[in-house]
Amino acid sequence: MPLQYTILRDVGLVYVRYWGLASVQETVEVFQAFTEDPAFRPDLKHLVDLKDLVDYERAYADLIKFQALQADSIADRSRPTHMVYFAPTPIGMSMARAALKSWEGLGALIGGVAQDETEALEMLGLGQRSIADLPMDRA
Repeated sequence: MPLQYTILRDVGLVYVRYWGLASVQETVEVFQAFTEDPAFRPDLKHLVDLKDLVDYERAYADLIKFQALQADSIADRSRPTHMVYFAPTPIGMSMARAALKSWEGLGALIGGVAQDETEALEMLGLGQRSIADLPMDRA
């Protein structure tokens, strides 16, 4: 499955990495595992790394259904979820824009897209300068 997540409790972040071809079904499966993870919290910030994405399934109706599922599971009704896509390639940028568009009007997400790792981390309020600096070894 070309998708994995790592919850970084120390920084209040879930790091999601895609590679290869992304499908909505695999995304749903991994998201369900994430919400059942003992370290899951609805207030986690999300960093979605698309640098190694080759292409993605363009099933927009399924994407909208998935976003509704996400909103029910991760949205803290008192404040929106912060989600930043690191998308340094045209295909990553395309997927990030499609994903963010599916959130429009829900009021459940503060989202953004960055083409630079440092910018992505800054958008999430993190002090690290690169993804490699995140405390992955303590996750």
